[in-house]
Amino acid sequence: MATSLSMNAELAPLLAHQALVSKDLLHAPGPDFIDRCFGPGSRPPQVLRSLGALYGHGRLGGTGYLSILPVDQGIEHTAGASFGANPAFFDPDTTLRLAVESGCNAVATTLGTFGAVARRYAHKIPFIVKINHNELLTYPNKFDQVLFGSVRQAWDLGATAVGATIYFGSAESNRQMGEVAAAFEEAHRRGLATVLWCYLRNNAFKTADRDYHLAADLTGQANHLGVTLGADLIKQKLPEINGGFGALRFGKTVPAMYETLSADNPIDLTRYQVLNCYAGRIGLINSGGESLGAGDRDATVKMAVVNKRAGGHGLIVGRKAFQRPFAEGVALLHAVQDVYLDAQIGLA
Repeated sequence: MATSLSMNAELAPLLAHQALVSKDLLHAPGPDFIDRCFGPGSRPPQVLRSLGALYGHGRLGGTGYLSILPVDQGIEHTAGASFGANPAFFDPDTTLRLAVESGCNAVATTLGTFGAVARRYAHKIPFIVKINHNELLTYPNKFDQVLFGSVRQAWDLGATAVGATIYFGSAESNRQMGEVAAAFEEAHRRGLATVLWCYLRNNAFKTADRDYHLAADLTGQANHLGVTLGADLIKQKLPEINGGFGALRFGKTVPAMYETLSADNPIDLTRYQVLNCYAGRIGLINSGGESLGAGDRDATVKMAVVNKRAGGHGLIVGRKAFQRPFAEGVALLHAVQDVYLDAQIGLA
């Protein structure tokens, strides 16, 4: 595959990789994705219009791919820890300005952030209003998603979509699933698209030598639960390992899950996540993760290559973009978007 990225020694094997599961089994991203994958379904016309706004905006508009800026980390990670590297982001206007100037499809942030500047930006970029959060000011800390706002409030702000998180595997997940299912039903009734952060959270999932919160089999099943709840888009962490069910001795598995449906290559691990999103009928976006400094650009471009070649719909990159000088954040997001604009990088 001839592309300028192939000059990077770390990316070359990913660009040449042939996936274990055939791409022919997938509903691939593309300009006609909404027609092909949502057209036959039951989403109201207003939801299709909202999805069209998400997929049609920004530098990736009309490609079937998405680049989303999420800035909600101040709730869980504390505002000081989140914005200390770039204090300008204490001001909601900076968040929206970064999303607009970097050509993102949408910006995902809190009810309060949008409420502060909604009239300035509602007509400039689609809003994804995050309606629940985990906060760590409670002592001792707990891990639970609680509602910070309503679908009605998001709709009043001019939102295109609502977002929510479920901590699958946690003791509170059944209650969260009920809350999110009800919220997504109302969102669709109001014509809003729905985005679900399908995260795992259970201290038992992290052993002395492995963190199975990043296992393909566990995250894949979380995705399957998420699409069953009516999500129009799934946000998930990129998988790094597999075999969580076996190592933790729970769940139900068959050998095919590890022998013919996935392999150790990150593209194969991520393709298993895509399969669990109704074989790609519901788009998968992977998260960019925390900022680690100077290597963020290369790391994020690699994530984009993995996601795109696996059949995903894009990246949702926050801390790696906003925890650095503004212009560098724009450049990093453009580098990610360029992967999806590169026609020579196709499905594995």
